[in-house]
Amino acid sequence: MALTRDFKQTVVERVERDPQFAKALLDEAATLFLNNETEIARLILRDLVNATIGFEELATKTDKPSKSLHRMLSPKGNPSMDNLAAIFGAVRSRLNVGIEARSIQLTS
Repeated sequence: MALTRDFKQTVVERVERDPQFAKALLDEAATLFLNNETEIARLILRDLVNATIGFEELATKTDKPSKSLHRMLSPKGNPSMDNLAAIFGAVRSRLNVGIEARSIQLTS
């Protein structure tokens, strides 16, 4: 059964009309990276870049070639921590949000 809408276009439209959704995607990507679920995190971050800043503007802001950024955020990508920080920083700036890391106490 074929999908009736393009998933990427659906994400773009939702991000444009719902800033909280964009922030939730950014939060989810960061959480997934921290939980070592890097492939899914890269794919979410790629969709978020496409829906917000775009790869050409991201290339300008990070001083990295657009093609390299596409590869970094591909399923087999392997971005360095410096590159991830630059990408997250550019997207955070576009969304005008911060990222806060907190630890939680687990009880047994």
